[in-house]
Order: sequence, then structure tokens, then C-alpha cells
Amino acid sequence: MPTYTPPLRDMQFVMHELLHVVDDLKQIPKHAELDADTMNAVLEEGGKFASEVLFPLNISGDSEGCTIDPATHEVTTPKGFKEAYRQYIDGGWAALACDEQFGGQGLPLVLNQLFYEMLNSANQAWTMYPGLTHGAYAALSEHGTDAQKQTYLHKMTSGEWTGSMCLTEPHCGTDLGLMRTKAEPQADGTYKITGTKIFISAGEHDMSDNIIHLVLARLTDAPPGIKGVSLFVVPKFHVNADGSLGARNSVHCSRLEEKMGIHGNATCQMVLEGATGTLVGQPNKGMQGMFVMMNAARLGVGNQSLGLTEVAYQNALAYAKERIQMRSLSGTKAKDQPADPIIVHPDVRKMLLTAKAYAEGGRALMTYCSVLLEQEHFHPDEKVRKDAGEMLALLTPIVKAFITDNGWTSTSACLQVFGGHGFIKEWGMEQFVRDARINMIYEGTNTIQSLDLLGRKVLSNNGATLKKFGKLIGKLVEEEGVNEKMAEFITPIAILGDQMTKFTTEVGFKAFQNPDEVGAAAVDYLRVAGHMVFGYFWARMAQVALREIAAGNTDAFYVAKLQTARFYFAKLFPETATAMRTARTGVKVLMDTDAALA
Repeated sequence: MPTYTPPLRDMQFVMHELLHVVDDLKQIPKHAELDADTMNAVLEEGGKFASEVLFPLNISGDSEGCTIDPATHEVTTPKGFKEAYRQYIDGGWAALACDEQFGGQGLPLVLNQLFYEMLNSANQAWTMYPGLTHGAYAALSEHGTDAQKQTYLHKMTSGEWTGSMCLTEPHCGTDLGLMRTKAEPQADGTYKITGTKIFISAGEHDMSDNIIHLVLARLTDAPPGIKGVSLFVVPKFHVNADGSLGARNSVHCSRLEEKMGIHGNATCQMVLEGATGTLVGQPNKGMQGMFVMMNAARLGVGNQSLGLTEVAYQNALAYAKERIQMRSLSGTKAKDQPADPIIVHPDVRKMLLTAKAYAEGGRALMTYCSVLLEQEHFHPDEKVRKDAGEMLALLTPIVKAFITDNGWTSTSACLQVFGGHGFIKEWGMEQFVRDARINMIYEGTNTIQSLDLLGRKVLSNNGATLKKFGKLIGKLVEEEGVNEKMAEFITPIAILGDQMTKFTTEVGFKAFQNPDEVGAAAVDYLRVAGHMVFGYFWARMAQVALREIAAGNTDAFYVAKLQTARFYFAKLFPETATAMRTARTGVKVLMDTDAALA
């Protein structure tokens, strides 16, 4: 059976030694009294909930899955899920980072992100039920009316009500301009919404008293395409004036999808038959509100793969230390055993270190992004808010695509460490792989994220935001450029930083002549950009480790961090050279293929 230990030491390292998040957060008035001890204590308790309550339900939840009553359309979650959710609410975890005016605790988003990493390691399928609520909460907080906020946000903050996002339809996924769901205005200011939505995670379940659906639909007089899409809030149960639940709304789950993974989460086909909803934001401007939820979800999906990478690594490492097979090529290591443990073999170490490097690099990036999100929304200085928002917009597709790509690579590698046992359910590894695969698809496929990065976030502003990140690299190079001990970490990112300027210009020039060149280069481009970002954080982590070691700190943690950094730059970072080379081959070899694809 698999096990899970919350990586609290590395979380503390990232927060306090690498990023110094308390210093940044104290610039925000509501966090002025924040201290590291409080943050550590919250995460320690959160880790206990994840490992002791959720993790034991992961395999059983996957085996059991969700069930639907065809007569009532009610969905039942796996055994133990509802009880775990009650403990989640009772522990105040739902309210952790929510606004105090709605009953939240007002703690920093970085704590919620790290807490959710542990929940995802423990049980991704379960975590999606409360996780989607945060996105719906954010959209209503930013774009909802005062009445909508008062009606929904208190109960969503407490966790008594959960949320869902209803975008996809049978004929359209990412291309939301093709949407057919209709919203007809009523005399009382509400709307009757009719249509079918598919792939709706947590669209129906028995864990909360009410489900607040955020639904995209077209008004009867809406212009065509994406400019004619509006956002509506559609509760499962109507809410009375006194806040109590009223009659059932005309929205229900017609079927559950049979899926490759995340079996414990209800993936629903939702039918709206004149369901009553209220408009969120302005008519035909629904994407403004939905993008709040979508961007939150994209960061959340990156966090899902980070969590799976961590738990897969922990179990593969433990197995590699115990499993004996063959002798080391360089001579017997375990003389008292008939064979050596497989951790002595170079390629086994490569697989383990790949997962470790991607997990720790992803944790640094995720934590950095959660601080940016906090600054964007709450920092008193307008310029800081603007800069944080721009940087977060650049990094969001990298978080979603790069971390989930790496999660698939890492969980697959960790399964491989187990050999044939990895293919067997009881060890838990095959579930991590299956669950990880969806993260590359939903909330905008990784190809879509790549197009977003290259087309919208880089080329559309001539690389201005990318240059801002380049300045962070430049500052680090300036600090450590003459430090021989840092050369192996600084030189690669300094070279790549220079190459990125030329690479981006080259791709942009080709795209100006033929827009298909963006599509041909985008996936490779994101891999390069992802490594540039990871390389920066790994160089900074090596910097901290070297300083601690030089100061006489004998904690093996810093030696481990340094060794992992060396592995990352030696074995993973060089992917950038291949990706740039393949991107430069251009679009012709892809599109001049009618005969090959006939």
C-alpha cells in the first residue's frame, strides 16, 4: 500500500528561505501581523488532515467511483468522501483564504495553495469538490452583484455550499464561441437557461447542501461568437430571502462519464431545462468573469500534478531502497543481501531525481505565483498590483502546461521504478499515472496553453513581460556571476536568457509571414520557457543551499538540494536545446503532409 508524508520541510524552505514570502505579504495591510510560525503551524495541521483523513480514501475511492440514481439524478460519492468533507468544514479549511467579510479567515493564498498541494497528493479526486468552489468564489467576488455576494459567498466560504464551472458542450470545448446554451430574460430580472453541458467536474454530488453552478450561455439577442457569451449563476436549489434553501432548480446530472482516472470525482453531463439563473457581470461579457475562474482553475490543475508528482516520488523512493534486484555494475553494495537494492542503479536514480527535481521546482514556481496573485488583488501600490498581474498572466500557462507535462513524465517514471508491481493496482502507482493524465487536458489543453503563452502573452506585447522575467535572471547573474561555485547553475540560465531573445524574435518574424508558424512552434516554445523559469528557481535554490553550507550548516537538506539542482541542470535543462531546434524546423514539415495523412 502507498504512503504519504507532507513535505513540510521543503515548503518551509520555499516560503521562508527562498522567497521570503512573509516580507512580501507584510506589505499588504491585512497581513501586516503575519509571521512564519503561524504559517508553519497551519500547514502542519493541514498535512495531518491530508495524510490521515484523505489519503486512506484514495485507492478505495478510485475503486468504488461515483454512482447516479437514474430516477432522481442524485449522485453518491465513494464511501468516506462525505464524512471527510464534513471534517474539512469543521476544521475551517474551506474558509482558510476567503475574505473575512464573508466569514473567511483571511489568511494568505500561499497557505491555501500549499495546503491544496497536500490535498492533491492525498486524493486528487476528492480535492476537486472543494477546489472548484474557490474558482467560483473568486468569480463571484470580483464580478458578482452585492445581492449575489450576500446570497452565495457566506455559504461558499464556510464550505456548506460548493461550486462548479459549466462551460463545455458536446460540440464545443475550448472554442466557446460555438456555444448553444440559451438564456431568456424574464420579467423579474432572472433568466431561463436551457442547454446541455458536458465534462462538468463536481457538477452533482452528495457532499454539500447546495451546488452553485457558474454557467456560460447566450442571450437571445447576443452577437455571434465569443463576444456574445454571458455568465450566469445557477444554484442547484433556489435560495429563499432568508438564506434557507427552496425548491430544486431545473438543472440536473443526466449521466456520469466513465473515465480513465479521477474516478472518485463526479464528471457530469448537466442538463438545464429552463433553469433559473441571474446574470454575473455585464451582458455578453461573460468571459471576463469566467476567466477569473478559469485562471484560478489553471493554477489549480498545475497544483494537482505537483501533488501527484510528490506522492509518486515518495513511494518510488521508498520502494527503490527496499527492492533488491541484481548487483551494481561497479561492484556489490549490499554484501549481506543476495542482490543490491535497485537504488544503486544509475537509471533508477535518474527516474527518481527527475520526479524530485520537477516536484521541488514546481513547488517553488507555484508558491511564487500564489504570492503574485495575492499582490495583484490586495497590494496597496497600484504599480505592484499591475506588475504582479502581468507576471502572473505570463506564468499561468507555464504552470498549467509545464507542471502537468512534468507530472505525467514523473508519475510514469515512478511507476517504472516499481517494474511489474507498478502495473498492479494495490501499489497505488498506476492510479497516480491515470489521474495525472487528465491534468494535461482539462482547463485548456496544454497545446492551448502553449498558444496562449506564445501568441497572447509573448508576441502580442513584443515580449515585454518575458523581458521582465529576464531581468530577474539578469539580477541573479549579476549577483553571482563571479562566484565559481555558482557557475554551473548561473551559466546555463544566462545563456538561455540570451538565446530566448533571439529565439522569440525569430519565431515572431516567421509568424508575421505565416500565422501557422505560431502553432508549429508553440509547444516547443513553452517547454523552453518552462525550463527558463524552473532554471531560475533552481539556481536560486542552489544559491541558498551553498550559502548555508558555507556558513557551516550541517543539515543534509541543503546537500540534497544542491545535488538535485546539479541533476536538474545536467539531465533535464538541456531539453531546451532540442526544443529550440525542433521549433526552428517550422510549419512546412507539419502542414505539407496531405499524402501522409490521407
